[in-house]
Amino acid sequence: MKFEQDSDSLPDVRATMRSPGDAAIARVGSTQKKRVSGIARMRGFAAAVLACASLVGCASSTHVIAGDKPGTYTVAASATGGRMAWARAHELAMNEARDYCEQRGMQSSVSMETVSGVAAMTEHASSVDFECHPRF
Repeated sequence: MKFEQDSDSLPDVRATMRSPGDAAIARVGSTQKKRVSGIARMRGFAAAVLACASLVGCASSTHVIAGDKPGTYTVAASATGGRMAWARAHELAMNEARDYCEQRGMQSSVSMETVSGVAAMTEHASSVDFECHPRF
């Protein structure tokens, strides 16, 4: 039987060999890293969801109210949450006016709009005075 000796020395071989305990420790360390990574991902996801929710905010509108003159109406809407809340308030008020007139077979015509609130994270509002006219 011929025995061939590798060029690796005994200290080199010991350095590259691992005991079964080393593998278990490596698996535990890897599992903990995965858990930490998963928790970090979940925290990031939760933060992203909260950020989106704060940007979306809430919006509400009043019922359409008859104005001083016959055939004139007013509707108000408000929105909170973010810099673009005024746009949601405006859109909601305009949609309410349009829907009100369309339910009567007419089209809306805005005569005046009043907006308030410009600072971020405050309530923004839009009040729309409008008329309903027959469709042409």
